Amino acid sequence: MAAFLPLLCLCLATAQLAGAPEALTREDAQGTDPAVSLSQRKVVRRAPSLEDNLEDGLAEWTSWFNVDHPGGDGDFESLEAIRFYYGERLCAHPLALEARTTEWELPSDVGERVHYSLERGFWCLNREQPEGKSCSNYHVRFKCPLEPVAWSAWSTWSPCSQSTCGVLSRGIQTRQRRCLGPQPLWLLHQPPCPGPSEEQKPCPASLCSVASWSEWGAWGPCSGSCGPGRRLRRRRCPGAKKGACIGRSVEAQKCVRPPCPGCRSNCGRSVAGKDCGSCVCQDHVLVGTVVTPTGRPLPGARVTLKGRPKPILATTNARGSFRLAGICSDGHTNVSVQLEGFAQGIGRAVANSSTTSSVTVILWTLEKPFLVKQPESQVREAGQHVMFCCKALGTPVPKKYHWYHNGSLLDRKVYKYDSNLVLRKLGPDQAGTYHCKANSDAGTIKSNAAVLTILAPGQQVCDPRPLEHLIKLPDDCRQAASGSAYYNVGLCPDTRCPGRPGSSLRCGESGDRCCSVSRLETREIQCQGYVLPVKVVAKCGCEKCMPPKVLVRGRVMAADTEEPLRFAQILLGKEKTGFTGYQGDFTIEVPPATERLVVTFMDGHQEFVDAIKVLPFDPRGGGVYQEVKVMRKKAPISLDADKSNTIPLGAAEGMDPIGELFMPANVFYYPNGEPYNGTVQASVTFLDPRDLATAAAASSDLSFVDDNGELVPLRTYGMFSVDLRAAGSGEELQAGPVEVRVDAGQILMAGHAEEMKLWSLNPTTGLWEEEGNFRMETAGRRVRREERTFLIGNVEIRERRLFNLDVPERRRCFVKVRAYINDKFIPSEQVEGVVVTLVNLEPAPGYSANPRAWGRFDSTVTGPNGACLPAFCDADRADAYTAYVTAALGGEELEPAPSSPQPHPGTVGVTQPYLDKLDYRRTDHDDPALKKNGFRINLAKPNPNNLDEIQGPIYPWRSLRECEDAPVTANHFRFSRVEADKYEYNVVPFRESELASWTGDYLSWWPNPQEFRACFIKVKIQGPQDYMVRSHNAGGSHPRTLGQLYGLRDARSVRDMEHPGTSAACVEFKCSGMLFDQRLSDRTLVTLIPQGSCRRTAVNSLLREYLARHPPVAPTDDPTSFSMIAPVDPLGHNYGIYTVTDQNPRLAKEIAIGRCFDGTSDGFSREMKADVGIAVTFQCQERPAGQRSLFQRLLDSPRTALEDIRREMGGPGRRSLSPSPTRRVSGRRRRMEMLQAGAGSETLTRNPEDAP
Repeated sequence: MAAFLPLLCLCLATAQLAGAPEALTREDAQGTDPAVSLSQRKVVRRAPSLEDNLEDGLAEWTSWFNVDHPGGDGDFESLEAIRFYYGERLCAHPLALEARTTEWELPSDVGERVHYSLERGFWCLNREQPEGKSCSNYHVRFKCPLEPVAWSAWSTWSPCSQSTCGVLSRGIQTRQRRCLGPQPLWLLHQPPCPGPSEEQKPCPASLCSVASWSEWGAWGPCSGSCGPGRRLRRRRCPGAKKGACIGRSVEAQKCVRPPCPGCRSNCGRSVAGKDCGSCVCQDHVLVGTVVTPTGRPLPGARVTLKGRPKPILATTNARGSFRLAGICSDGHTNVSVQLEGFAQGIGRAVANSSTTSSVTVILWTLEKPFLVKQPESQVREAGQHVMFCCKALGTPVPKKYHWYHNGSLLDRKVYKYDSNLVLRKLGPDQAGTYHCKANSDAGTIKSNAAVLTILAPGQQVCDPRPLEHLIKLPDDCRQAASGSAYYNVGLCPDTRCPGRPGSSLRCGESGDRCCSVSRLETREIQCQGYVLPVKVVAKCGCEKCMPPKVLVRGRVMAADTEEPLRFAQILLGKEKTGFTGYQGDFTIEVPPATERLVVTFMDGHQEFVDAIKVLPFDPRGGGVYQEVKVMRKKAPISLDADKSNTIPLGAAEGMDPIGELFMPANVFYYPNGEPYNGTVQASVTFLDPRDLATAAAASSDLSFVDDNGELVPLRTYGMFSVDLRAAGSGEELQAGPVEVRVDAGQILMAGHAEEMKLWSLNPTTGLWEEEGNFRMETAGRRVRREERTFLIGNVEIRERRLFNLDVPERRRCFVKVRAYINDKFIPSEQVEGVVVTLVNLEPAPGYSANPRAWGRFDSTVTGPNGACLPAFCDADRADAYTAYVTAALGGEELEPAPSSPQPHPGTVGVTQPYLDKLDYRRTDHDDPALKKNGFRINLAKPNPNNLDEIQGPIYPWRSLRECEDAPVTANHFRFSRVEADKYEYNVVPFRESELASWTGDYLSWWPNPQEFRACFIKVKIQGPQDYMVRSHNAGGSHPRTLGQLYGLRDARSVRDMEHPGTSAACVEFKCSGMLFDQRLSDRTLVTLIPQGSCRRTAVNSLLREYLARHPPVAPTDDPTSFSMIAPVDPLGHNYGIYTVTDQNPRLAKEIAIGRCFDGTSDGFSREMKADVGIAVTFQCQERPAGQRSLFQRLLDSPRTALEDIRREMGGPGRRSLSPSPTRRVSGRRRRMEMLQAGAGSETLTRNPEDAP
């Protein structure tokens, strides 16, 4: 302890001399007890600044993290959880840690005892706080070392790009090196490392001449002296280094010599068998056991010798055992075991004594193949090479692959493919689609089709002339010539460029160059009273692709109460990836090349059924928000294992059960196969599709793989989960076989009773696998007192799987849906990243209008051309199937086109008479009081002979490509955003749904395309109506952007229903911070201007104090607006500022808006709370009829407008407290003079007369 005090004093003195914030360094952690509380340490208390972050130039602070919320035992910001949520944004070995409350207070300020560790993180325990006090909500940040920027070593030279030789055909070789440093290279226009990252050189003539195989030599002799053998032939790669020639140097071929005259087995002391293929030990006995991985014995398994399927030597008994006499154990005896439903197992016999040996064979359940790697679309020039890759897993692992070109099987002998397909010296005839199939004993799986585009010599895939892309201008910036409110800023097509010549053949290399912006030009647009700058695309070219970052973010909650599922285990397939947060929130980064994102949420408290979801995502990059509903487990009931038990399935109110689960006596056992005879606690949870509200809680996407390896949809009649446990101990039990009985009277669709099957869900693939068929109950087993007939199927409950009563449905279609910014449905204003959900509804008998149950659901994400959703449809009856369709964007529900009193074709997007046939109805069609969040349609399969029905919005199942590529003029259903009363303008155009459209520029609103920081300020309006509030965002301190516009944001205030005459607006502003080159920060000059006759009446005292302590201070003499030099720190709701950082801009904004509406730093609301979390307050009043709004007058003539305001307030100007009278200028003019004078970094004197 004596050594501790001097070290602590030295650390504190150093921190005080440097003016450091309350931070804990690695030296602190190493030299002190990690349980020392922050509240006991004396430190300098001031908010950290950018200068603090980079004070030594060798380290920098991370952004703030907050992964836990106070509750239960306290607040915990563990390093493990932070690394799970934020990945590489936290370095491996942080140097220091800092913690603050979400109110931006130090732990010592609030008198709380907290703990830290640079290995574990930060924590605060409620039990250690003063009486009556609990831990605050903390966020933390870490100081990380900066890595030096330098080139890596050059890679080795690649093989020559041409395999032929000669002066005219000499190829090239390439080598690469990487710029190693803290910032990704693609963030910068010019890499920080000087020099090129790639070099090329012509292939030397000597290398060209030797790096090729010689001709194959002659076949060698057949091995062995008689019977079957093999022979070899070889070729050489003369004069070249090892590996220079591609391919194998040796080939083998089977051959047969004359039959052997007799047995010549090397059996030692044993004798050869009659078939000469094995040895026989007369006095030796082999004893074996066949079990599952859990130890459960398997009766009825067939035992043979490996490689000799006949004869069958034994069959296992009820205990899974077998006994073979005369089988030797010489270390080479392998036993093969087969059983229906299991993969083949192999075991090697082990000698126990001179007369006995034993073997245990483990059999794994057959698992259908599933793809973990699929072929990717490629672009190549004629003469180049390409590789397509395919990989499947399963039990057993597939070994056989087939490749198809445009649907035709490729000859394996010609193309010599395995799981990968290599095509060399490409020609035009090889363009088209390619897909693979993988086969095993369990089944077949088919990949998606990849498109190979082959360019002719000189053909351009990236036209340097940009496409048209219109952006909406502010209302006062209509173009004089055309009167249009839209301006063409250009757009580069989203296409891949061909790989560079000589690039190596590797899986996953679909080309690292994309068609993107090569040059921007600045234009000026004349508006009413001001000039609006805009940057337009002047030229497109093939540039390095931005690596897509695909995210799925959301919240898991109970389907019945919507309480969050806290700290649930998250699995991707079989891999554990983390936990949900305190509010049930989660963020998943989708692995590259993923086709189906299968996620499992497991409740550690066993209160909810494991939820296995197939979540939609945008493979082009960006984020999607999902609300996941989980089913609460039914309360367990007690069963006597020695008696028969019946449990009803289905609990829809006012309806009979759809079936029952019948468990005979003595069918329960432990996982190792040992029988269980005590009391069983059985929880059977049934999801009843007759209750339409249960659709959101259903697992998976109701698909299975058929015999051709294609995904086929299922129509469900119910899902159930069974959890069996031993009373008292709680040990998990299994059971089987048990009967699943389905009431035949509930199966009303024609043909479904005959086709119904029992399925179970594979948690790894998210696909349903067939468990067995149903049979009609015979008269002798009819349940007469209930007068019902049952369909009966058998199943074994071996593990915690979800079971399903499903029918494969072949009547399938696709439905085209698009989402728009507003209800004007302008084609250029489509919204990407919207999750559209379609629920299939089965009508009652006779096809009445009211549906009786849902049968299937599907979700997909809109892209630049909308989305196509699978659905059941019928060609004979338009109303045989109906659908309910909804759309959501980050928790915001979108509205479909109206249908009352009659749907209008131009609004709905579907022409007549097809629209009448589909019977389009929005949810509020019959009752205007209902929400307008969805629509219902008949799923009438289009008639190919009717011209009115072949242009959508419903397409046949085999016409998916036509649906996906349909022009915007074709029929489609429409959704629009409800929050249309807002406007966004960026000087440098950027489409938030298309992250690849980001352009590095000093005026970019989002300076870092890997980390998006959204900032909002809450403005309170006291007035009789809603008002539009604009934020004007310009450079405030950076020499390259000083006084230049970044962008504009308009947001309409939302009424607070609990406070009449009060509304509030959550207005986005550009965050302060580093610009795109990540070298120097800029503090944004933000000006808020409400529309109408408004006057500022109050400013948040904490915000005013913070701005005063962090100069420069923006002038605030204009009472009709509010200006500030935006803070660098994420202040929080106590300041009226809401900041969220995320890897997707749209998700960051949605979360920040939700917190702003709620007025908290960690909550979320869609209802405005206008009296909490306010930054600025304005008092607004109605203007006289015919008078222009102040908002418009400020835009037209700021000086005149301000003089009018002063005159209306009682005089030519307000009295100044300055020593000598001076002429007052408008706030906007003063700001511009300040910026032009370069005073952005100096402290400005606050006006004493400014509003509070």
